[in-house]
Amino acid sequence: MIWNKERETMPRREIEALQLEGLKWTVDRVYERVPYYRAKMDAIGLKPKHIRTLKDVQLLPYMTKQDFRDNYPFHNFAVPKEELVRIHASSGTTGKPTVVGYTRNDLEMWTELMARIVCQAGVMPGDTAQIAFSYGLFTGAFGLHYGLERVGCGVVPIGGGNTEKQLMLMEDFGTTVLIATPSYALYLGERAQELGIDIEKRLKLRVGLFGSEPWTEEMRRAIENSLHIKATDNYGMSELIGPGVAGDCEEFCGMHIAEDHFLVETIDSESGEVLPVGSEGELVFTSLDKEALPVIRYRTRDISVIDDTPCACGRTHARMRKISGRADDMLIIRGVNVFPSQIESALLGISGIGPHYQIHVYRRNHLDDLEVLVEFTDDTLLDNYKKLMALTEHAREKLYNTLGIHVKVRLVEPHSIERTQIGKAKRVFDHRNEPEQ
Repeated sequence: MIWNKERETMPRREIEALQLEGLKWTVDRVYERVPYYRAKMDAIGLKPKHIRTLKDVQLLPYMTKQDFRDNYPFHNFAVPKEELVRIHASSGTTGKPTVVGYTRNDLEMWTELMARIVCQAGVMPGDTAQIAFSYGLFTGAFGLHYGLERVGCGVVPIGGGNTEKQLMLMEDFGTTVLIATPSYALYLGERAQELGIDIEKRLKLRVGLFGSEPWTEEMRRAIENSLHIKATDNYGMSELIGPGVAGDCEEFCGMHIAEDHFLVETIDSESGEVLPVGSEGELVFTSLDKEALPVIRYRTRDISVIDDTPCACGRTHARMRKISGRADDMLIIRGVNVFPSQIESALLGISGIGPHYQIHVYRRNHLDDLEVLVEFTDDTLLDNYKKLMALTEHAREKLYNTLGIHVKVRLVEPHSIERTQIGKAKRVFDHRNEPEQ
């Protein structure tokens, strides 16, 4: 089902005409209403009148997360605080939180975008959707909640954690749609198996919308096998609007970007150079009709590829490949660039190894070392040292072939790695600033 056929199947020329109109409106708005951004434009001699074509977006300066921190809490806003009807924020675990806000029109637009996303995933009116995201300052739960209601779904706003109750309500309420982080979806399947719940016979789960943390195609297959569900990805971040920027359709050939509301570029993370469509690089987004918090060329740090060819589903908006990593998360180990997603892909392709892992980085003798902890799935390996070592060596070889560097692998017992029931899973532990071991 296509939620808004008129908008989602527009010819490319009409999409670009709408984008140019929105770009000009947004640049005018930030120049007139956001002193911080006006100062950045004035510093390079740029005025709104200089934006005549879509390519002129490249004349504008980038925005980063630091711009939000420097203007905490409301100085990046283009409306007075009295016009805000909703305020969200990041967790602020590394300092002041990133604060975002919405006018009534912004919330209406967000709800419509989320309605698109859930329809793209295959959700239908009459579905029962269980939201296992935490409610609060985090944007994920609220965005999906109102989008699902707009489509005509019954929403179970249980929030995060309380796994046994989650499973009980799925069975009792006939839940057909699950909203969660991919790591928690895996844990739900694992816990159901431990409790002896036959998911195919006792649950009615059909579709999952998973996001809020990076996950690979291998993780998708693990979730689908565990929960017997169609696992879909969606993309967004609070600085842009929250979830709703892009999402999978049922063709699974990339996430459709809401190009009538956002202009996307791909750049080289180091040089800032704009790359041709189809090149892998860092995604940069410009909002086209946000009132409260417009963003101009916001650097997401997410690495992906854009494909602007039409999709078999009938939608014409460009698609973005599943995020392969974040420029922020990239580890440089002995001169080699390593993304956690590469490690996950390698591990999940090995029979006998589970989907739960941790990556630890140490500095030893002035050199960086990478150690991966991953659970094996067969308890009998505890009594078979030879097989355990053979599996460990297989994992080492697979990681070496993937990364090009030697990695220490430590297989640990099933269920020994802590599961994340609320929030994002923590995979990477960097110990390099600690005393050498």
